[in-house]
Amino acid sequence: MSAPEPAENGAQQLLVFIDPVARRTDGESVRIAKDVLGAGAAVKICLPDGPEEFARALARRGSRRPVVIGDDRALLRMVGLLHRERELASGALSVVPVGTCVDLARSLGVPTSAVAAARAVLDGVVRRLDLLVDDSDGVVLGDLRIPAPPGTHRGAETHRGTGAVGDGACDEEAAAGLGPTASSVWHTCRSLVRTLVRPVPGVAGARAHRLRVEADGVLLSDLDEPVSGVTVRSRDGRAEVVIRTQDTEEPRRASALSVTVSGADFRYHADARVTGPVRTRTWTLRPAGWGLTLPASAPEAARVPGAGDG
Repeated sequence: MSAPEPAENGAQQLLVFIDPVARRTDGESVRIAKDVLGAGAAVKICLPDGPEEFARALARRGSRRPVVIGDDRALLRMVGLLHRERELASGALSVVPVGTCVDLARSLGVPTSAVAAARAVLDGVVRRLDLLVDDSDGVVLGDLRIPAPPGTHRGAETHRGTGAVGDGACDEEAAAGLGPTASSVWHTCRSLVRTLVRPVPGVAGARAHRLRVEADGVLLSDLDEPVSGVTVRSRDGRAEVVIRTQDTEEPRRASALSVTVSGADFRYHADARVTGPVRTRTWTLRPAGWGLTLPASAPEAARVPGAGDG
C-alpha cells in the first residue's frame, strides 16, 4: 500500500468526474463531496453528459488523479476505460459512492458516507486489488456468477438489457430522478419483488446448464453434467472457481489464473451488470491489477471483493 503522492506545490491534483445519475439522484451528497475534496486538494470538476464525454475527459486528465462521484456503474465505467487505455497498472483511482446502487463500492471497502469517502480520497492509501479480465476486454471487480437458467415460473426471469432488478443490479432508468427518500422506497419495493419472484429451492422444474468449465486448461465439468451454478471470485492472487451440480451436494472447487466456460447460451452476473447470452467466455485473473484509494483503517477483509462465501 502507498499514500497518494501530492503535487509539487503540496496539494493533490484531482480530476473529479460527477456522474449525471448521481447529480439527479442525490445532489446534496454530491455537493458535500465537492466541498470536502475542494478544501483539501486542487480540484478540477468534470460534468460529463454521457459515456463519450466521460472517456474524452479521462483521456486528457494528464497528471491529475481521477476521482468519480457516482454509483457502481460509474466506477465500472472508469475502471473499464483505464483498462482499455492500459493505464490501470500505472496509477490509482478513487470513488465517492453516490446513487441507488453502491454495493460493489461498499464490498471493496469504500465508505458509503459522502464525507467519509471524500476524506478517504484525500487521506487514504492505495490498495492494489485483483482484476478479472475477459476475452472481450471486459473487467470484473467483484464476484462473477453464472446462475441456473430461469425455471418454468415466468416471474423468475427478470433480465432487462444489462441489468436485472431481481438480482441486485443497478437500474439507472428506474432510479433516475429519484431523491434520497424515494430511492429508499424504491429499494424496499425492489426487495419485496425479489422475494416474491425468487424460485423456491428444490422445486420441480428447476433447470440446469450444460456447461464445460475449465480452470487453467483442466476440465472441471463437461457438457454431460447438469450444472446449477458457477461462481468465480478472487482469492489471494488466484481465481477461486466453485461449481454446483445437481448430482452432488458438495460444490466442486478449484484455484486457477484462467477460467473458461462454454456450452449453450448463458448469462453471467458480475458486479452491477448481467451480460449475455454468450456461448463461451474466458476470464483471466490479474493479481493486483488495479489500484483503489481506501481508508487506512479499512479492515483487510472488506477490501477483497467477495469476502464472504455467499
